[in-house]
Amino acid sequence: MNQLEAVTPSASRLLAPNPGPMTLDGTNTWVLRSPNGDGGAVIVDPGPIENGHADKVAALGPIAAIVLTHGHFDHGECAPQLHERTGAAVIARDPELCLGADPIPDRPGRTTVAGIEWLTFLTPGHSSDSVSFVLESDRALLTGDTVLGRGTAVVAHPDGILADYLDSLHRLRDLADGDIDVILPGHGPVVDRPLEVMEYYLAHRAERLAQVRDALAAGDHDEDAVVRRVYADVDESLWPHALLSVRAQLDYIREHG
Repeated sequence: MNQLEAVTPSASRLLAPNPGPMTLDGTNTWVLRSPNGDGGAVIVDPGPIENGHADKVAALGPIAAIVLTHGHFDHGECAPQLHERTGAAVIARDPELCLGADPIPDRPGRTTVAGIEWLTFLTPGHSSDSVSFVLESDRALLTGDTVLGRGTAVVAHPDGILADYLDSLHRLRDLADGDIDVILPGHGPVVDRPLEVMEYYLAHRAERLAQVRDALAAGDHDEDAVVRRVYADVDESLWPHALLSVRAQLDYIREHG
């Protein structure tokens, strides 16, 4: 069974039992506690209900708050159940996901719950409601699906928008250049070279855009044909997800050239 693993002074990881092509080893549920241990835990991305994961998260109590990096079910499916069981508020960017709390505002800032302080940054692109959190005391960045511990993220068109995602990556790259030592992603291993990874993400997106432009120039105007050419290096089982990114790339090219 997956056990709670201490990663930074304030953050521990509980790996959800939902491994797969898109979730990698499973969803990383992050458990934040103040160094003195008082006031309970803040749960970031409580994950799915399946295979008893919700029970394991509830057993970590007392839970002071539940926070979502975005609303995809593999990150927040069990949040309503945990709210009912613990009374902890659910905090998210999307108002429909919030329970007992106001949504994260357009100009988010510093938040303190149960002695744990973090900075919130709006990082849309993977999804419109994606946010990232900085634990300044740990020099750690929680990224949800905006940056993964292995591989790269899907821009989940039409909710995800590539221009927004590129802006978010640049914002996180600036944070990684001096303010951050470690990235705590929504899936995959912890990233201990954040600046290197952020620069790779930006280079990868530029490369994919160039490949899509080349595919269009070669006459591949059908979306599926673009996927076959551009994502030939990706397992075909992942092509439906690659199609979402291709649609986002095509929208970007139409708008920006």
